[in-house]
Amino acid sequence: MTTPTTEYQNRLTVRQSSLAATESTSRRYWLWRRAAFIAIPVLIALSIEGWVHPLLIALPIALFLILMIRHQGVLQRLAGYRRAVAYYEAGLARLEDRWVGSGVTGDNFSDPAHPYAADLDIFGRGSLFERICAARTRAGESRLAAWLTAPGDPATVRQRQQTVEQLRHRLDLREDLALIGDDVRTAIDDRELVGWGTAAPISLWPYAPFVAAVLGVTTLISVILWFAAGHRTLALGAIMAELIFIFLTRQRVAAIIAAVDRPGRDLRLLAGLLARLESEPMEDGPLSEILQRLKVEGERPSRQIAQLSRLVEILDSTRNQLFAPLAFALLVPAQVAFAIERWRARSGKMVGAWIEAIAELEALSSIAGYAFENPDHVFPEIAEGERCYEGEGLGHPLLPAARCVRNDVALGEPIRALIVSGSNMSGKSTMLRTIGINAVLALAGAPVRASRLRLSPLTIGASIHIQDSLQGGASRFYAEITRLRQIVELTDGERPLLFLLDEILSGTNSHDRRIGAEAVVRGLIARGALGLTTTHDLALTKMVEPLGRQAANVHFEDHLEDGRMVFDYRMQPGVVTHSNALELMRAVGLEV
Repeated sequence: MTTPTTEYQNRLTVRQSSLAATESTSRRYWLWRRAAFIAIPVLIALSIEGWVHPLLIALPIALFLILMIRHQGVLQRLAGYRRAVAYYEAGLARLEDRWVGSGVTGDNFSDPAHPYAADLDIFGRGSLFERICAARTRAGESRLAAWLTAPGDPATVRQRQQTVEQLRHRLDLREDLALIGDDVRTAIDDRELVGWGTAAPISLWPYAPFVAAVLGVTTLISVILWFAAGHRTLALGAIMAELIFIFLTRQRVAAIIAAVDRPGRDLRLLAGLLARLESEPMEDGPLSEILQRLKVEGERPSRQIAQLSRLVEILDSTRNQLFAPLAFALLVPAQVAFAIERWRARSGKMVGAWIEAIAELEALSSIAGYAFENPDHVFPEIAEGERCYEGEGLGHPLLPAARCVRNDVALGEPIRALIVSGSNMSGKSTMLRTIGINAVLALAGAPVRASRLRLSPLTIGASIHIQDSLQGGASRFYAEITRLRQIVELTDGERPLLFLLDEILSGTNSHDRRIGAEAVVRGLIARGALGLTTTHDLALTKMVEPLGRQAANVHFEDHLEDGRMVFDYRMQPGVVTHSNALELMRAVGLEV
């Protein structure tokens, strides 16, 4: 198979070629339309002078209308090709590590109180969410955010892995989902749609739709007879009956029309996404099951939504000044309103399920795109009945491949904690983030940057990006111990805790720090947790002694080459033997 870069480049070349050809066609249509338009006044002038027959004026008018209609189709294809080119250019940017700042950051999902989201860069500029998310709806974004912030159970994770593998190489599907509509993400309000679909029904007279249909037809026939044969009394009676009917039903009809105005347009956008999903061949499995559950009385969701869309379009047409008199005579607004209410009574309860399905499939498709673009990533093994985190060739998924150094990590039995020492900038914090973010990916059902990863269902707690709060009046030390308390409380859950503590208790003196850090780590291990803590204070490395075989020291180191610091970012056993703080201070010009 071709590489992701080759595949994207080939597809981009094809789309660019189609774009260039369509732009050329559009320019020709533009010239022909202008020529036809200019011909109209010319022929009018010539007919006035008697040089041409007046009927010839109809030819450029008809030609102009035909060209205008056909040009609209060309313009729609042109917009589609432009979006396709942008889609594959964005894909190549991701593959070339130029993606930061170009995607959806998910800042609206960020929660400072979350036990690891901020520490592991789950949301924000350059985050995991920005790298993965390809959802077109808010519901899809919310579903992906939920998976990245709440690890799934083993059965769910395995099911997602299976589905992602099914979707991994379906590039046409992902392209189509990305290009449907103009900007679906900013249009669909899933809460409003669900609220409309499940709202209490608007009560109608039992025979109101039938009466409206009979009155509309009767009025139309009677008006025709009035003009054709002078039967005025019948027409006036029918019109009077209509006015009475409109007066009696006006509030209910107005309420139905007002309620459907926005949801009807949003549902049309959902119909496009669902129709594309329905057309995709699905093997037996989660995807097929999701689509099967969405049917109402055996009908596909897209077909049901299309029925509502047609009703909304008819309703819109009644506002046209030319059609409005006829619509009034036929009681079209009332009849359409009743049909919409019948639709909502039959299918409205499924709107939430449709949105849920779109959200689920968009989140899975986002992960599948990430899996396709990273063929060197592997699906982790989820181990049940034990606590472990065993990774080989672990790398941080947000680092450019050329700068990503991989390491092995083994936590479980007997070693439950690693004390990571090392000098500044040597890679300690990055190692914590690497372990944590790969755990997040693994428990969301995504592949991880590793040659192998085996882990049990875990709860993740991290203390890496701790900041003081001026407004809250909290120092960094107080903020850190508050987070540590939150992490300790996570051990009360059903899952073992994976703790990631960076420069633990660095905000206090060395004596208190050593005693406090040892107590925290010992308490976490006693509660069944496993994890890592980093430090550049070598006194803290002695905490492994009372912990015995349950803890081990590892380190990162550096060395000087031609007067500059060189880091290899390789985690090695034992305690680091030197510090680079003084060298770094001298390197920036401080006299030490």
